[in-house]
Amino acid sequence: MPDTARGSKTKPASSRVARSRIREGRPYPRGATWDGLGVNFAVFSAHATKVELCLFDDAGETELERIELPEYTDEVWHGYLPDARPGTIYGYRVHGPYEPTAGHRFNPNKLLIDPYAKGLVGSITWNPALFGYKMETGDDLTFDERDSAPFTRRSRVIDPAFTWGRDVKPNVPWEKTIVYETHVKGFTKLHPQVPEKLRGTYAGLGTQPVLDYIKSLGVTAVELLPVHAFVQDDYLQQKNLVNYWGYNTISFFTPARRYAAVPDFAFSEFKEMVARLHGAGLEVILDVVYNHTAEGNEKGPTLSFKGIDNASYYRLLPKEERYYINDTGTGNTFNLSHPHVLQLVTDSLRYWATEMRVDGFRFDLATILGRESYGFDEGGGFLDTCRQDPVLNAVKLIAEPWDCGPGGYQVGGFPPGWAEWNDRFRDDVRGYWKGDQGLLPSLASRITGSADKFDKRGRKPWASVNFLTAHDGFTLNDTVSYNDKHNEANGEGNRDGHSHNLSSNHGVEGPTDDAAIRAVRFRQMRNMLATLFLSRGTPMLLAGDEFARTQAGNNNAYCQDNEVSWIDWEKIGPEERDLAEFTQRLILLRSALPILTRGRFLTGAYDEEFGVKDVTWLRPDGGEMTRENWADGLALSLAVLVDGRAQASGIHRRGGDATLLVLYNAYHDLVSFTLPESVGGAAWTRLLDTNLSDAQAAESFETGSRYDVTGRSMLMFVLKPCAKAEGDAADSARDGEGGRDMERSYQHVMQAFERANIERVRFRDEGEDG
Repeated sequence: MPDTARGSKTKPASSRVARSRIREGRPYPRGATWDGLGVNFAVFSAHATKVELCLFDDAGETELERIELPEYTDEVWHGYLPDARPGTIYGYRVHGPYEPTAGHRFNPNKLLIDPYAKGLVGSITWNPALFGYKMETGDDLTFDERDSAPFTRRSRVIDPAFTWGRDVKPNVPWEKTIVYETHVKGFTKLHPQVPEKLRGTYAGLGTQPVLDYIKSLGVTAVELLPVHAFVQDDYLQQKNLVNYWGYNTISFFTPARRYAAVPDFAFSEFKEMVARLHGAGLEVILDVVYNHTAEGNEKGPTLSFKGIDNASYYRLLPKEERYYINDTGTGNTFNLSHPHVLQLVTDSLRYWATEMRVDGFRFDLATILGRESYGFDEGGGFLDTCRQDPVLNAVKLIAEPWDCGPGGYQVGGFPPGWAEWNDRFRDDVRGYWKGDQGLLPSLASRITGSADKFDKRGRKPWASVNFLTAHDGFTLNDTVSYNDKHNEANGEGNRDGHSHNLSSNHGVEGPTDDAAIRAVRFRQMRNMLATLFLSRGTPMLLAGDEFARTQAGNNNAYCQDNEVSWIDWEKIGPEERDLAEFTQRLILLRSALPILTRGRFLTGAYDEEFGVKDVTWLRPDGGEMTRENWADGLALSLAVLVDGRAQASGIHRRGGDATLLVLYNAYHDLVSFTLPESVGGAAWTRLLDTNLSDAQAAESFETGSRYDVTGRSMLMFVLKPCAKAEGDAADSARDGEGGRDMERSYQHVMQAFERANIERVRFRDEGEDG
């Protein structure tokens, strides 16, 4: 570690703020708040004995003055500086006991980031002075007197003013939401239509070619990997790697400068990106990390919270408060049981939802947020706060419902109003199409909204966020191209990342020119994508999966800020484009099939009044599945009939949606299916066959006929209603308005089908070929 960095000299005789002008200020709002006349500074610390505000010159290099905050109200230190302005660069030095065994790690030699800072300047240069203890001794009980200011980041006062113009939040209903997970930098870094100076930035993500592509795909929400300011880990930098994903937050209010074309205006550039995405009808969801911080365990650096009030901000081991509870696997765990820490997190969420106008949040290791001292509690303080808060209960809240602590796996355990990442969907669907045995019952549950996990307390199928892949793990292409992970580039001897990938290379590890193997791989990708978008729940698509992006088998690319993780738009060939257009057709068909997004779980119970079952599970021979059939571990084929006449909502009346038949065949060879009879239906019209890669013509098959399904393929049919004579009294008595609704629904679906075969994903400028 270097011993020198940019200068930071104290210059008390040259102050921009006269001491006599310092006022008491207010304890709220927290942070540094510009009111048009001056700046109010307020910071929480329950155990500090003194807090000094440190002011720097405009370059952030020279420390001009240290000013003791004059007031202490309800555990908040505060003061008001009438001569401070937006752009003022500052930090804190906090005095108090250095008693690690009692949980206290105060050290005024360490310059600290304001937990409520809206802007940061500078960067961290790893140096022993960043640590509150003397690293050379290897003992965190030894107090370190070196000044950390030359090596750490400073906070900056901002003017939040921004003209939103005609910005309107899209407010997409949950049942119509389709999430697209991506990375701010990786999505546009290699995009040929984005101006070079904007590639990899917030501004780049808001350019018209990017918006046109995302919109043409049909998704409704862009979910961004962490954009809160985060730290680059020393151990990665020593290996010439970086923290690419950003799960190492140090400031919960500050957009990362590294993603801004003009770093000093990251906050306004982020807002402009949001406005442009909203203008395209797209919601913005942020992946947020409130479960831990970049300060690590007792051997980690002192950058902010640890030096402000370690005993309050972190969960410490009872009776061994020198050490941290590590339910996150990252060294520390943020203590949301503390009211001021809970307030910090909820203030941060409200800031991003109101000031930055984002539409929702995906919470990393969200079980942590529901933990109390005794374990996870769906009625815990944070979860209760979100449910009653008028701002937070109006945005989308998505939990990653697990952590590394005891009882950490909580899929289905979050309260009403929350959606959850459903890794059971990922694993069961991957396993089924891989050919694993005994998965038909699990598959049936996953494609109908995972009622076994979510059907309680009035929760809806949308609470299950269904995904095949995410940033963490194989891409979809790699899932069908590799048996094993290949993380050698991460510098950990391929020991990092999961080994249980439920993947198959189908004969060759990695890329191949073998046409037969490539055909199977692309069909398997179509199978999984079709399963995703034709299932109940909220689908989430990993950016690039729609055109078979690869990471060369790396399933833990968190440290790869390079071509491994960046989307290479120039490598999209005919096969990849066909897959993207297939994905677009799936999304268009989903939007035209309300039966897939109904707010009711399917039960299979027979409705005596309407004479229908909402869902019927069938064997390939057309007979209904029996208990013995479900228990047959060798069975790999299944048909599901979802009846549009079934009750659609809590109102007891016959539905009028289109009736669907979906055939699943994970067997490696052809299986002949009988297309079942259905009351009021004359034929089944094929909308989708994953064995056919390009646009397909509509073709109808009589009910009761046989259809040979190719090995490892999936089909979807819509029921074509019987032709009816106008004014048929008997028909009206039997079906009433419901029958006419079904006819209209069928026509609507067929119109969407034709549109899906005409539209093309916009990879290029409008007017270019293709």
